[in-house]
Amino acid sequence: MTISDEELARSKNISVDQVQLLCRARGTTNETLEALPEAAVRRALLRLDFPDLPTARGVFRLKQERSDDGSVRPHALGTAYEQVKALLSREAPSATAGVPTGPNGHRLRGGPTPTGGLQLANWVWLGPGNIGGRTRGMVIHPVQPDKMWAVSAGGGVWRTEDGGAQWEPVDDFLENLACACIARDPSDASTMYVGTGEAFQNLDAIRGNGIFVTTDAVDWNPIAATQTPDFQFVSRIAVSQSGEVVLAATSTGLFRSVDAARATWTKVLDNPLGDVRFDPQDSSKAVAGALRDGAAWFSRDGGLTWDLAANGPWIGRVELAYAEKDPDIVYASVQMTTGQIWRSQDGGATYQQKMTRTPGGLPSDYLSSQGWYDNTIWAGDPTDADLVLVGGVNLYRSTDGGDHLAEISTWSDPRSAHADQHAIVSHPSYDGVTNRTVFFGNDGGVFKAEDLAVVGSEPEPPFVNGWTELVNNYGVTQFYAGAGHTGSGKIIGGAQDNGSLTFDPALGTQDWQPFFGGDGGWCASDPTDPNVFYGEYVFLNIHRNTDGGTTDDTQGDRYISGQFFNFAIHDWDWKQVPFRITDAKNEDALFIAPFVLDPNNENRILAGGLSLWRTDNAKQPNTATTGPTWKAVKPNAATMISAIAVARGDSNVVWVGHEDGMVFRTANGTATTPTWQRVGATGPSPLTPRRFCTCITVHPTDPGTAYVAFGGYERGNLWVTTDGGEHWTNLATALPRAPIRALAVHPRRTKLLYCGSEVGLFASDNAGASWSPTNEGPTNCSVDDLFWMDETLVCVTHGRGMFRIDLSTVP
Repeated sequence: MTISDEELARSKNISVDQVQLLCRARGTTNETLEALPEAAVRRALLRLDFPDLPTARGVFRLKQERSDDGSVRPHALGTAYEQVKALLSREAPSATAGVPTGPNGHRLRGGPTPTGGLQLANWVWLGPGNIGGRTRGMVIHPVQPDKMWAVSAGGGVWRTEDGGAQWEPVDDFLENLACACIARDPSDASTMYVGTGEAFQNLDAIRGNGIFVTTDAVDWNPIAATQTPDFQFVSRIAVSQSGEVVLAATSTGLFRSVDAARATWTKVLDNPLGDVRFDPQDSSKAVAGALRDGAAWFSRDGGLTWDLAANGPWIGRVELAYAEKDPDIVYASVQMTTGQIWRSQDGGATYQQKMTRTPGGLPSDYLSSQGWYDNTIWAGDPTDADLVLVGGVNLYRSTDGGDHLAEISTWSDPRSAHADQHAIVSHPSYDGVTNRTVFFGNDGGVFKAEDLAVVGSEPEPPFVNGWTELVNNYGVTQFYAGAGHTGSGKIIGGAQDNGSLTFDPALGTQDWQPFFGGDGGWCASDPTDPNVFYGEYVFLNIHRNTDGGTTDDTQGDRYISGQFFNFAIHDWDWKQVPFRITDAKNEDALFIAPFVLDPNNENRILAGGLSLWRTDNAKQPNTATTGPTWKAVKPNAATMISAIAVARGDSNVVWVGHEDGMVFRTANGTATTPTWQRVGATGPSPLTPRRFCTCITVHPTDPGTAYVAFGGYERGNLWVTTDGGEHWTNLATALPRAPIRALAVHPRRTKLLYCGSEVGLFASDNAGASWSPTNEGPTNCSVDDLFWMDETLVCVTHGRGMFRIDLSTVP
């Protein structure tokens, strides 16, 4: 039965306007919203304040890549990996600062550990093995369908040989783990191509380094001709039936290669493209869709020349699908405002708009407001050209060629497919009758519908029937930060799009649990109480957990930054001063904003927006009108705070870094109004970078010694001072020119340093005078954070989860 906006508003104690906004923002229906618990509705309402989170994420990462002049060097990431390769050619000791180096010290060793993690020499993978992450593409072996490959946005290429019961990375040291698409040669099941760099995010920070190829499904190698700026963002690859022609859609155009070595690529379209497809029956025909400007093209000579398709006034990204039953029929999922389906009867030359409505006849906003980010379409049934699947936030099924769409997944229910759809792939034996199995890639990993006719077929939501999660050690979670409690051994992490998560060593890598939804950010652990953890939602909205990260937020009352759900107005509201962080209320903070728990006082938190905020009663009970009290203790410096550090042993010594490279220090940080001094701007050896300050680490026993790290693909990204900021030394001359995101000092042997960068982890056993020449850490993806559990170092990656290494016995 159709539920009116007014009925739903009364049922959920919200307004009619809120009902309509929720439906548009989440690409859903009143019936789905009616089935949600009120707490889930409240959390969905909160996200209305942040309508374009994928763009905000991309902008945040991009800020950390820019040089002093605001630009990003062309082919910067590729150049950094080339520098890493040069370092790998040098001779090295078997270990540096306790971290395995040497010719093969960084390579994958052995199999699973006793706790289920992957063992890399002395590194142990912690997971998550049950959370997954953004998956942009999949391929399946045509004869052995239990063999599958999936590509993740930050974790590289993964494979399974048992239909998804267990996954493993094909190569954690692939030159680029930011994989956006994968394609198989139809004439040779062992030949596959992977494109790197996510073109879909307009300001995406995860840059690629061209196309990689394997001819034996084991060893992957870069195609040298694609390691150019034209191939920094490869959105889709298509291979002709003979395997002769390869087409690559990139952010700068469409490229075509016909030589076996793929040494030559010719640009055949000069438009940013998000999609390209060969006709499944005739490789002389192909179609291509725009990345941003709402156009489609078709070719009749194998992709050599292209004509603009006749269509309506399209806007935004265009995804395309040939109908398997009749390839003259081509479907287009067009971004527009909230999504439209168009259909061609002549192989993509002309298109007609479909109704694109719900079963009840209302407009179906299936792409919600982010069709440029999650947008996919499938018409792979060989018996029915009118059977169409589309994916935005949720997945939808049409049985009449796109005129009506019925939801088949529910983003808020963990029994259903995860939100944000990117890829739909048929089982090789899919015949529409005896086999109707389809696989899906989304921001939660890989999911399977055993029977497309049955999945999500409940008469009312939530649509959970028939869904199977295949995230079994598919460890591609993108963390921003982490923290841990030494006594309990529990670890928490803030993950992109997968919330704040808890690892309990007693449960293992396969049982990470969320304790707060949405995007997770910085984290902290109360050293005196194993039950108290802190995390954040976007823009400095700090939340507190008091049960050891055991249960997910169900009441929405965990924010200690001042936000709460006001039942009197049926909406989110903010407490009065001093019970709020005003910068969080005004979103005057970075997308992922820094906060730290004072290592000397478990009741004190420092949080950075435009100002530095302090609370001295972080554990104060929360009510609708009271809670921890906050005070701005550093004047607004006009740019966002990006890094904070408090000296261990002296809470008065506080260091603060900003997104424009400014660094400040105070020696009376606990005063009512601390006195701040900008350091490094002048002096005999100034701190020269004028770019994003990513990290500040204070020496564990000397508050006058601090290490400051910066973003940008530059040489001088790690500096040290030993006199409180008057003199500075550049420690990064021997490191690759890439953003440095984390620096850890061994708590006992303080000359041992560990540096997390965009291209992996490096170690030094002489206070940074030299760095391990052949160590890339546990993987070569971005290492965003490092923290200690006693003398065990935990490595937090943006794409491969977390790793740890015991450094208590370093000689």
